[in-house]
Amino acid sequence: MLQIGDKLPEFKLKGFDGKFYTNFDYADKYALAVIFTCNSSPVSIAYAQRLLNLFEKYEDDSMGIVGINSNDALQAPEDGLEQMRHVAGHLGLADLHFLFLQDESQEIARKFGAKVNPEVFLFNRKRELVYKGAIDDCWQNEAMVTSVYLEDAIEETLDGMEIDFPETVAEGTPILWKK
Repeated sequence: MLQIGDKLPEFKLKGFDGKFYTNFDYADKYALAVIFTCNSSPVSIAYAQRLLNLFEKYEDDSMGIVGINSNDALQAPEDGLEQMRHVAGHLGLADLHFLFLQDESQEIARKFGAKVNPEVFLFNRKRELVYKGAIDDCWQNEAMVTSVYLEDAIEETLDGMEIDFPETVAEGTPILWKK
């Protein structure tokens, strides 16, 4: 399980576009948010547009955001690669250059210590973990959000500052582990 200050684990995962991507594809980014998410979680679905908005807001600031789906597709067929392609097309991810990767072996989720969908891990330029946890404090209704944990952490990271709240509790649905 990653702790604040730990380095970004290496990964090589297949994207919804069928290509493989590694952590080195983000080497030019000033900061990188890795978000474990999926198609089957109502919490992840509620956050999809908010994450795209964050991606668009910070893309020009050399901020990378990547989604990783680690759910067992046998338990949740909607989390298989074909369904990931469908969701990516519906959300226009290809046009935005937003990557949605599949962790079929679940090895990466285990390295990170991810437990729920969605769960955020934010890394600075040195690829040290500076924030982990929730996106904000109200997944059910964006209008009711009072704390934007991830956005605050991104701002502080891009400004080269210490994160005020480096850990929050991620609220979501449990990752479906292979049996």
